[in-house]
Amino acid sequence: MRLHRPVDRNFYPGRETPERMVPNDDRRTYDLLRLIGDNEPIGSIRLVEQMQRRGYSIKGRTIRLVLSDLDEAGLTEKVAGKGRRLTDRGRDELERGDVGGRLESVRERIATLTSRVTYDPTDDVGELVAGTAVVPEAELEPAFDALERLHDSSLGPLLVSVTDDGTRDGIELAFPSSISVDGVLLSHGIDSRLITAGLVEYDGEVRRYIDAISGENATMDVTSLLVEAGRTDVERYLEGGTGVFIVDNREFPVTRFEEGRDLATATCDAIGGAVDLRRPRESGPFPAGNPSWDFASLTYLGASETAISLLYERGLATDWESLGGIRPRSAFEPAPTARRRP
Repeated sequence: MRLHRPVDRNFYPGRETPERMVPNDDRRTYDLLRLIGDNEPIGSIRLVEQMQRRGYSIKGRTIRLVLSDLDEAGLTEKVAGKGRRLTDRGRDELERGDVGGRLESVRERIATLTSRVTYDPTDDVGELVAGTAVVPEAELEPAFDALERLHDSSLGPLLVSVTDDGTRDGIELAFPSSISVDGVLLSHGIDSRLITAGLVEYDGEVRRYIDAISGENATMDVTSLLVEAGRTDVERYLEGGTGVFIVDNREFPVTRFEEGRDLATATCDAIGGAVDLRRPRESGPFPAGNPSWDFASLTYLGASETAISLLYERGLATDWESLGGIRPRSAFEPAPTARRRP
């Protein structure tokens, strides 16, 4: 999943054009662009009706002002006597920037994937959620050099599944995703709720959050955004310093704290990564203040997110997918073993 950098909120038509073009980076603007694209050419009166049907309290004057901004930004254009249509630039922006529509898809996909997790960390069997990265065949050796360093660190073991089906321009490497733990909790009747994702400083322990991006169940979108933006520094951790890692944070009922802690810790020990669990009365690190008194906080620094970040930092991953589907635990092997397979 690839996302582009968020819109510059200081941009208005007439100033220097940034990479993203929408004058107002909000759901309303993208819904308006989508309506124009679906019904073009369409006039302002009909747009008001369509927007009001979607729950927006909006007047004709406001629509006309927004349309004027979109025209000036080069995203829409007038069709004489018929209304507005998207320009090629507008179609590209809608495709790249339709965060609201993609988020709904991601929420549904995460819910579906976690419901299919059957992994039992006690027996180390069952199915996991995986993230994937594609590495050119010529870069496979340096890729495994990097992955084995992760495997030998405090974040190990690093489990890898290698696939070469001839349909990709490279070898697909899969790793257990952090949201596997949500499926493990769910399979034991513990309902966790993803709160946010972001970046933490880690040197063997999660020290502090340095960035957090809220969005219910939007962890994997944020993963793609942060990887592509080059915000991680796994390399520094491997060199003995404090690294910067992608994590996600969820809450679960504090009445199930001991069971949730044991399951999360056992999952981490078996499939890699690091966990940080806190009761609401404890001090952080928390991404956005202490959780309510009824919930415990669980931050997971996952194997998949870390491996993908490291491969990208070293210029070895040509593509990746943070939600790569369900894989059986039996498909994964420790990085050194996977490397030795033909």
